[in-house]
Amino acid sequence: MKPNPNTTTQSASILRRLTWWAGRTEDAVLILALFLMALIPVVELAGRALFSTGIPGATEYLQHLTLWIGFLGAMLATREGKHLRIATPLNWLPPRAARTLDGLEAFVSAAVCIGLFGASLQLVIAEAPGLPSWSASIIPDFIERWLEPFGLFESGGFTRIGGWLPIWLAEAVMPFGFAIMAIRFILRASERLWVRSLVGLSLPAMILIPMFCSHCAPLLVFPGLVLLGTAAVLGTPIFILLGGTALLLFWGDGVTVAAIPAETYRIVASPIFPTIPLFTLAGFILSEGRASERLVGVFKGLFGWIPGGLAVAATLLCAFFTTFTGASGVTILALGGLLLPVLLKSGFREDFSIGLLTSTGSLGLLLPPSLVVILYGVIAHVPIIDLFKAGLLPGGLLIAPICLACVWQGFKTGAGRAPFVFREAFTAIWIAKWEVIMPIFLLVIIFGGFCTLVEASAVLVVYAFIVEVLIYRDLGLQELLRMLVKCAALIGGVLIILGVAMGLTSYLVDAQVPMHAATWATKHLQTKWIFLLALNGGLIIVGCLMDIYAALVVVVPLILPMAESFGVHPAHLGIIFLANLQLGYLTPPVGMNLFLGSFRFERPLTGVSRDAFPFLLMMAAVVLLVTYVPWLSVGVMELLKLLKELDSL
Repeated sequence: MKPNPNTTTQSASILRRLTWWAGRTEDAVLILALFLMALIPVVELAGRALFSTGIPGATEYLQHLTLWIGFLGAMLATREGKHLRIATPLNWLPPRAARTLDGLEAFVSAAVCIGLFGASLQLVIAEAPGLPSWSASIIPDFIERWLEPFGLFESGGFTRIGGWLPIWLAEAVMPFGFAIMAIRFILRASERLWVRSLVGLSLPAMILIPMFCSHCAPLLVFPGLVLLGTAAVLGTPIFILLGGTALLLFWGDGVTVAAIPAETYRIVASPIFPTIPLFTLAGFILSEGRASERLVGVFKGLFGWIPGGLAVAATLLCAFFTTFTGASGVTILALGGLLLPVLLKSGFREDFSIGLLTSTGSLGLLLPPSLVVILYGVIAHVPIIDLFKAGLLPGGLLIAPICLACVWQGFKTGAGRAPFVFREAFTAIWIAKWEVIMPIFLLVIIFGGFCTLVEASAVLVVYAFIVEVLIYRDLGLQELLRMLVKCAALIGGVLIILGVAMGLTSYLVDAQVPMHAATWATKHLQTKWIFLLALNGGLIIVGCLMDIYAALVVVVPLILPMAESFGVHPAHLGIIFLANLQLGYLTPPVGMNLFLGSFRFERPLTGVSRDAFPFLLMMAAVVLLVTYVPWLSVGVMELLKLLKELDSL
């Protein structure tokens, strides 16, 4: 009997409608979560200032909103294909080979998500009340002992958020998110139904193997790692590589994989982590509005009289935006298309302009309120305010030679120079006054101690919203909603990497890898200076091969004991770490900013690498200077602290 075409068409139409409504619901929940995350700290700050009281449990609400935004954003990134990857998909292959490799990539991604789903489900069941009798065979007693240090259990009952919401309800977003991501990876495997079916039907084997082949686990770890590495080369998301590696290593050692989501929960729901989505959101609001155009006018008016002044303005503008958007390449993608025509029209050579914009895409990493500085402080347990102070001078030194190169280029070609006209400069500043005072306002409320860092990031979001939406009216409702969804996908892509990377780090710490590495370093690297030189080279390689967020979570715990054994100050180590990873983003052939520049400017990767190489050399010289002159970071930090103490006297 032949199928009825009308019935088939009707079923497909119903499926499309359900998919559309599910997507809109997902977007709405994410937008609401972002709105609440920005609103709660501001209300808390206002209540404390005006009424000497705040919102009970505000910190806990923010922590778990971050968890929900992270996983819902990761689901959205899977839906839109926006996850961060080590390599781009191999689209140049013949169609049949490409379909085969897409199926392999989808299978690995879905299998890892299924494994993480099972691990997360164990964690949620361990928290949920009224455990069924069969759960005893699934959840050993030592899982609860494992989770106790993370504050997931209270004596005599279950932990509750704000005193009323059971924590397991908030944690349930983890297994739910991994399950949805697994389904979406299967659906993205191919447009052909038989390929999707083959991938989906092969997944039960990945569930049954760990259950019935635990005795052969050590033998399967290496082949599994090879498969993960192959999938990563084919374009599998970074979080799949890190999460799959953690699953294999824990399984191979016979340790419960529930440790992975437990660590994911611990870092994503930490008190300082809401600053990451909040500062990212503020950066997106600025970049999606016309703030960049107004600030170009300001910098042009102030520095246009300098030879190459417009290129100097572009450098400062990119550094400004990178401090808010992090090292994710948003600066290159958002500002590259705006600034390149301006530079070319002003007479700068194309190779210089492309090299400049590619290099400045991560130039503001060391300056407050840089997201990666905040993350390093969380992982290394270094006061974030101290890190901001330590990064001021090194951050400025990294910008200075780029600006000097722009001036030199202006002297040679006469490009990017215009007479200084006070009226034009004043008019540009007046038009962009609300954006010009933004960094000053932020530094005052952070370093002045008027609010916490999380509250400052929320205030910045509200400030940016008022300026771009209500004062300048650059963003209408539709543009604002689209921007929020795009921002949520980026946030989710970053936070899911951090979460699973923390699980991998937990394994490495339990295996005492950092202590063994420290012992090896003190034995084979004779002096502190040789160690620092080796550290520079190793971190540049890490920056080439890993996303900076994943590198922070995985590598920082490994090098901290080594640096401590050589007497390197943790704040100085943080500046060295971030500065070298910034170089890795520009190091050929696989630096991430090179790929982004090639994509944004539609130039071959080799050409972009060649254009950016002179800037790479200048930045490398500064990194060496910062590495071997600790006073540039630690000395400035201590000096500012001393001045503050003297002022208080």
